[in-house]
Amino acid sequence: VPGGRSEMLISVKLGVPLKRENSSEPMEVNLNEVAKVFPYGRLMPIQTVVGGLTFNTGRIVRELGDVDDLAVCVAACVSIGYDSGERGGEEIHAMHDTKDGN
Repeated sequence: VPGGRSEMLISVKLGVPLKRENSSEPMEVNLNEVAKVFPYGRLMPIQTVVGGLTFNTGRIVRELGDVDDLAVCVAACVSIGYDSGERGGEEIHAMHDTKDGN
């Protein structure tokens, strides 16, 4: 990344299960804790959308704070890049066909 790790832009989108069956909102996520896993770079605002999954494990481990046997899986999409400053009037998000190597 030109400019080194400190100039790396990090984009994160999390697919999080619903708060409850009748809700259209994803479960709450402590985004400060998520941000801690990225030790360098410039983290863009983390997005959460409905996704992931929940399932019953049949096990409760009270020593870990379990109150039920629900397991929560979150899908994380992480992309990195940098701002070359060469966009001009171009939109921030641009797609490029890499078939020709560009």
